[in-house]
Amino acid sequence: MTGSSVVLQAAGVLKSFPGVRALDHVSVAVAEGEVHALIGGNGAGKSTLVKLFSGVYQPDGGELRYLGEPVRFGSPIQALRAGIATIYQKGNLAPQMSVARNIFLGREPRGRFGLIDFARMHAGAEAILAGYGVRADVRRPVASLGAGTQQMVALARAASAGARVVIMDEPTSSMEPAEMETLFGVISALRESGRSVIYVSHRLEELYRICDRATVLRDGKVVHTGPMAGLDRFRLVSLMLGRPFHPPREPVEIGGGPADEPADLPILEARGLSRRHVLADISIALRPGEVVGLGGLLGAGRSETVRAIAGVEPVDAGQVTVAGTPLGKWSIRSAIRAGVGLVPENRKTEGIVPTLSVRDNIALAALPRLSRAGIVSDARVDRIVATFMRRLRIKAVSPGQRAGELSGGNQQKVLLARWLAMNPKVLLLDEPSQGVDIPSRAEMRALIDELAVEGLAVLLISSDVAELVGNCDRVVILRDGAIARELTGYDVTEENIMSAIAAPGLGTARG
Repeated sequence: MTGSSVVLQAAGVLKSFPGVRALDHVSVAVAEGEVHALIGGNGAGKSTLVKLFSGVYQPDGGELRYLGEPVRFGSPIQALRAGIATIYQKGNLAPQMSVARNIFLGREPRGRFGLIDFARMHAGAEAILAGYGVRADVRRPVASLGAGTQQMVALARAASAGARVVIMDEPTSSMEPAEMETLFGVISALRESGRSVIYVSHRLEELYRICDRATVLRDGKVVHTGPMAGLDRFRLVSLMLGRPFHPPREPVEIGGGPADEPADLPILEARGLSRRHVLADISIALRPGEVVGLGGLLGAGRSETVRAIAGVEPVDAGQVTVAGTPLGKWSIRSAIRAGVGLVPENRKTEGIVPTLSVRDNIALAALPRLSRAGIVSDARVDRIVATFMRRLRIKAVSPGQRAGELSGGNQQKVLLARWLAMNPKVLLLDEPSQGVDIPSRAEMRALIDELAVEGLAVLLISSDVAELVGNCDRVVILRDGAIARELTGYDVTEENIMSAIAAPGLGTARG
């Protein structure tokens, strides 16, 4: 930052939530006229830091400084009035108000008697958007615009309000390529005018194209700060994943390997799963007894893929076949009936019912199968619950203990028991070891191996490269919503996985 003054700074910032240290002595300095990248995986602390800068949260320790002075923003409005504007991924506009009203919200031009001068406001909004290469009817509700154009309206509002720092959280997630080019042009203009941009994105190509410097966070700590130009892609991926890595001197041969392809026919086939801006022609096959890994960085499309297979999220095109039968109506119910179970990443909000007992959580999905004429047999439920608590070694005072009182690892086992009680053909596991201790991780790995031996097909998402290597027969690497590489047999190594993740992009879900 030679020759540039620091505009916004976090100095030794601490932030904790119940049971979690989200930020641990984090220090970041953003210079005037700089585009500064915030990079990190899921749970790294990026969102928490952004919310501290924007006044959503206040630090527990350390200090925030703005224009050289200590500050403590009590709300986003205070931060905005000071000159720090945040544009969130899902937008922060008033959807039913017009484009012009959104741009001038809180500072509408006034005429005689203090009334809004709509003619001046409309003309001003048109001029501001035209300066960013955006053409839109400023009289229409902002909700009628596409997601990418809405992002540009939010940016126009921030820039025209005189913000000194603009924070952008995944701004291109819903943009078309042409809109992205417009955005990058606006960012360049902001930089040239001396304004600063904090840019949060998981898309490596974007970061290397537009960012001057980067701060990499992992587990709430800063693990690197420096120029983007001097940060090799392989080193960046290594920093994000927390795995030591040196890129091979020779190009890595990917594919083939001495392992033979399983002879069994696929139990599940997903063909051409596509969803605009999210997934692009994803095709994956699972065979009985096979564990297939889904690797890639945060935002690569891993969770979206398994949720599409499980019928949780819609797709624009594609087909899922289970045991040779195409699933008809795309829904959670049809997937469950076909024998597909999903253990989601966020077990606390999408899996476990914390107020219910361990017994009721395990039996939840199987209740229709355990009832006759609408009457549930308590004895049958008790037998099944006892069987899976014993098999999965679930540590609880009794089956009647509330599931929310268990450790993270035991909650994850309760979710697994719920689906195993359904006798599934396929299990989709989204980050099953996340947030669990080392002994529980080892037990989870052994259980996955045991299930595969019994003939269950498993699709495993993990951000832990070692877990993919230790568990999986094959690993499919996703990047920007598309398949980048597939590794099989002896090619499933940490080096090959990280090389595939770090390599320049091949496919994309855009268009």
